[in-house]
Amino acid sequence: MTSQINVVGAIIIKDNKILCAQRGLERDLAYLWEFPGGKVEQNESPREALERELVEELELKIIVSQNEFETTSYLYPFGCVHLTTYLCYLESDLEPVLKEHIAVRWLEADELLSLRWAPADVPSVKKIISQDSLEH
Repeated sequence: MTSQINVVGAIIIKDNKILCAQRGLERDLAYLWEFPGGKVEQNESPREALERELVEELELKIIVSQNEFETTSYLYPFGCVHLTTYLCYLESDLEPVLKEHIAVRWLEADELLSLRWAPADVPSVKKIISQDSLEH
C-alpha cells in the first residue's frame, strides 16, 4: 500500500517577493526547490504544523493566512504527498537560518519558473504566476 503523507508549505511573501528553499542532497527530491514546510503530525492542525516547521527549518516566525492557497497530490516513489500551501507573512525582518535546506532565494512571481521545483509544488507555482496579486 502506498504511504499517504500530508504536508504543508508556506508561500512567504515579503516586499512582493516569495521565499523559495532548495532541498539538500541527503533528502528525498535532492536539490529541487520547494515552499518550506513539512509533515503534519498527529493531533496537529495544518497551520500549527506550518508554524512549527518554519521555526525548526529556518528559525522564522510566520503569520499564516486563514485560507488554503492550493491543495495538490503527487505520487512519488516514496509515497503519495498531499500538499496544502498557505500564504504567509514574516512576523519580523529576520533572515532565514538554513538548517535543512542548502539555499534560499527571494523571487518575484515571474521569476519562479527559473527554478527546478519539486513536482508537488508546481501547481502552487503556476497559480502564483497566474494571479495579479498575492495580498491577503
